[in-house]
Amino acid sequence: MSNLAKALIGLAALAFVLAVVTHFAGPIVGTYAEAYSRASGNLALLAIALVLTFDRPARASLIARS
Repeated sequence: MSNLAKALIGLAALAFVLAVVTHFAGPIVGTYAEAYSRASGNLALLAIALVLTFDRPARASLIARS
């Protein structure tokens, strides 16, 4: 899950950069800056949720209980 979270953070950073470029250069492929900005936020939230849900210490405590 860590690799997936890192990939989502990378995509969020790319979407943020596209949002900044689109703001100054105009729509890219018919998509405005707000769409890239929203995508960046959503991808970052997904990465946070994955890290909080599938954290290693949490899994270790579940294994120790059984």
